Amino acid sequence: MNGMTEHFTTVRGLRLAWLDSHPMIGDLPLATGNGIVGGPAPGSGGAGGGGRFESGAQAAVVLALHGHFGRGRNFAPLAVALAPRYRVIALEQRGHGHSDRGDGDFSQDAYVADAAAFLRGLGLGPVVVLGHSMGGVTAFRLAARHPGLVRALIVEEGGALNRRPDIQHPILDVTGWPRRAPTLAALRHAIEAQGIPDASYFLESAVEHPDGWGLLFDYDDMMASQEALIGDWWPDWLGSTCPALLIHGLDSFILPTAMARQMAERRPGTVLRELPGCGHWAHDDAPATFAATVREFLDTTVAA
Repeated sequence: MNGMTEHFTTVRGLRLAWLDSHPMIGDLPLATGNGIVGGPAPGSGGAGGGGRFESGAQAAVVLALHGHFGRGRNFAPLAVALAPRYRVIALEQRGHGHSDRGDGDFSQDAYVADAAAFLRGLGLGPVVVLGHSMGGVTAFRLAARHPGLVRALIVEEGGALNRRPDIQHPILDVTGWPRRAPTLAALRHAIEAQGIPDASYFLESAVEHPDGWGLLFDYDDMMASQEALIGDWWPDWLGSTCPALLIHGLDSFILPTAMARQMAERRPGTVLRELPGCGHWAHDDAPATFAATVREFLDTTVAA
């Protein structure tokens, strides 16, 4: 698990997976209250039925929220780079990774409510919330609607406006993608044949099924979730007052540079960092630079 242990918890009747950069030992309850019952995944190395955290449990917590088609392990390199001073908890949002899809509600309100209930049950708030793309929108909407849970924001490539004509392609059409392939290599080839230059990000969710290799997420669910993300999120972006870091890849085809600069200008307490040579997945394009940018913000804002 790349240095992170996987756990499962029930939030709002939904079984969600989450990864933690600090290992668990012992047999104490993981968390209490608010309907969350936690425990490590079988074979994850965590203590059965609960546990307590080793040294570093008092480290400042960063809740990491992935984007569409992503999963918690996308943040494993960042977790390693930030340890031991910062503890990264990566929630696999509904319909992604090993988390359940629930009742098929992929609205932004559902994602925000899940994250809020998760944090309250874990009992670690207020925390820093970092989100990529759709996860970034969830992060700043969480800060606006539940300010007591968020001490600072880090938004990577999450725009305040996600609709045409401002964003030319707000939806990645995956309806024609292969659902199974005989090998992992064949799955990569089939996805890249759909016009994806590099399928590595999507293949983080690849698993072998009895009938071949496929992705963990459901394509129809992802289409519905992307449709639900279309909209004007400016009120939520401007609706919180905590310190914020906005990370923008200058080669991004999702977040226009003009919009990123406008977001920073219009929201007090926001620092914009533009990363040359990086696209929408800046954390993958330049992981060391991305981690250094995040750490600098944390060191000067959270640990100050």
